[in-house]
Amino acid sequence: MDVADVTNTQSTDGDRRTAWIGRTLSRLTTSRFRAKFVLSDKDRAYARAKGKETIDRHAHEMLAKRVGPAEPYKDGKQTPWHGHPVFTAQHATATCCRGCIEKWHHIPKGRALTDEEIDRLAALVMAWIERDLRNHPA
Repeated sequence: MDVADVTNTQSTDGDRRTAWIGRTLSRLTTSRFRAKFVLSDKDRAYARAKGKETIDRHAHEMLAKRVGPAEPYKDGKQTPWHGHPVFTAQHATATCCRGCIEKWHHIPKGRALTDEEIDRLAALVMAWIERDLRNHPA
């Protein structure tokens, strides 16, 4: 496989992920509950101050710790409603507990999330945060 093949494979994977994110965000807006979430002014300021790289790292860490295990501690109650942009985004994107992840993203409960699944869900969380920031300019 040459460099062009690797680049094309990565591009195709990126294109698929981007399409999946777009479809999923669109589907989530059909839920009155999911669609009502917006970041607070404080969370928007925090996200802008910290930057995308830091918030993305937080998303990966929070998802891995809070919903990544096969049987998360206090599943269904482990994600606060506010206090960090990722928390709000988790509720908006149905990545807040294993029940929501199973229902909306078809990843079964009872087994640990893979690194790829955490990456995919973190990308969804980040896309939602970025969309909120675009919709509410500073």
